[in-house]
Amino acid sequence: MTLVAALTLLGPPALSVPQAAAAAGCAGAQHDFNGDGIRDSLIADPEATVSGKERAGQIHVVYGGGKGTFALSQDSPNVSDSAETDDRFGFSSAVYDANLDGCSDIAVGIPFEDINAADGPVEDAGLVHLIYGSPTGIAPTGVATIGFRQGADGRLGGTYEAEDWAGHAVAAGTSATGIPFLVIGVPGADSDEGVDTGMFHHVYGTGYNVAHVSQDSAGVWEDPEPHDRFGASIAATDRHFVVGAPGESIATTSQNVGFAGAVVVFRPSINTDGIPDPLFGMGQGRSGSADTTAQAGDQYGTSLAMAPYRPAGSTTNNDSLLAVGVPGEDLAATVDAGAVHTYDIRADGTLQHLKWIDQNHPDVEGAAEAGDFFGQRLAAANTSPSATGTAATMRLAVAAPGEESTEEYPEEGGVHVLPLLGEPGAGDSWIAPGDGIPAVRAPRMLTGMGLGSSPTSLYVGVPYGPDGSRAVHAFPWNTPNGGAPTQSWRPGEGGIPAGSVAFGAYLS
Repeated sequence: MTLVAALTLLGPPALSVPQAAAAAGCAGAQHDFNGDGIRDSLIADPEATVSGKERAGQIHVVYGGGKGTFALSQDSPNVSDSAETDDRFGFSSAVYDANLDGCSDIAVGIPFEDINAADGPVEDAGLVHLIYGSPTGIAPTGVATIGFRQGADGRLGGTYEAEDWAGHAVAAGTSATGIPFLVIGVPGADSDEGVDTGMFHHVYGTGYNVAHVSQDSAGVWEDPEPHDRFGASIAATDRHFVVGAPGESIATTSQNVGFAGAVVVFRPSINTDGIPDPLFGMGQGRSGSADTTAQAGDQYGTSLAMAPYRPAGSTTNNDSLLAVGVPGEDLAATVDAGAVHTYDIRADGTLQHLKWIDQNHPDVEGAAEAGDFFGQRLAAANTSPSATGTAATMRLAVAAPGEESTEEYPEEGGVHVLPLLGEPGAGDSWIAPGDGIPAVRAPRMLTGMGLGSSPTSLYVGVPYGPDGSRAVHAFPWNTPNGGAPTQSWRPGEGGIPAGSVAFGAYLS
């Protein structure tokens, strides 16, 4: 797979579902599917063959504390539907406690799921499965999964069309008032304004009420236009969530710049218009995003990462720090070098732009080169969520999957680990195959196309390249240049089945 191929894609109340009481044995810890109080991990291989169906996709659930693994797919017990060719189950995922029983649950995006209709299958309409945790773990026992799909008879309501890609991005959390919410991106949705304008569904509460939001919705920044792909990327904390439209056109004084990109920021609480409360939107050179200029093909908002933040003088994590990837950014004559913006979304709903980061930034490792796509993937974390945030505790990982260390290894890739506060170069480190990542160096490994985070670890996927190098590695957030991982997972080891296609392409 080339880098170009890897980067190609971008109603009524829901049916009532009984609320689960707190399950005996569920400790209520975050990211804990079996309720034992130990963080668990998800490693997706959305291109995996399942029951002979190519690219059906699966997710490896890795239970913390050495308690085993489970290969989750649409052929797993209690998971509705079945594995089908090209579904790509696990293309996206979000973890939250949807039914407030104390065990974490998984929302799995399947944007290439076909929906059966009276006149035949509707290709790539998309689906999201909600798969519940329990004291015995994910899927094998307990409550059967439910599916969120569009259509008059679906939980999301509305209509569905071919290539809606519902579930292309998902994010979730629990609001400040204790209400669980799930945001489902539908970037391929068409509207009266044209094709692929995009929208998202906001699913909230244990009854799974649904609000539908597009750029035509009250108070949402900008107007829908063809190919905006609003909903192609989403990130969330418990206080805010952000929705990307990397195809957004930005009007400048001289022209309308296509695929410049934009993002819109919301609070998860429902306002008087019946939708999550929109705060503001921005694109490069617009509405608070610094004094950079929008350019065609920047695709600002292709990737997003957020972390809860406690500023000095506050007693809680009321702010959110946001990173926005601009992987198509040209730096002078250096085409598609890439860049990242960072922001503080404050408790009062205002915004502070923090930094513009690229590989030419002072003391940042390496140098910007054409086709690096710096910012194609992002991950962020607050490593000390009970304390005031600092440069040491607010951390950011930026993938440059097109990076090549020598001409022998084009698109080998790598990951920068940086402070999310303060000067990026003051605490920057670099990890790559053979330079901290234990892997045989090879062309087109696209290292960093899979990134995930927890307060203690950065997870880096190496989903492509030589079979023996495909793995997921956990690094401490303060890892030095070329630092060694603290733990690794590989197909065929530790209970994970052998064989993979894109092991670690998506992580959480």
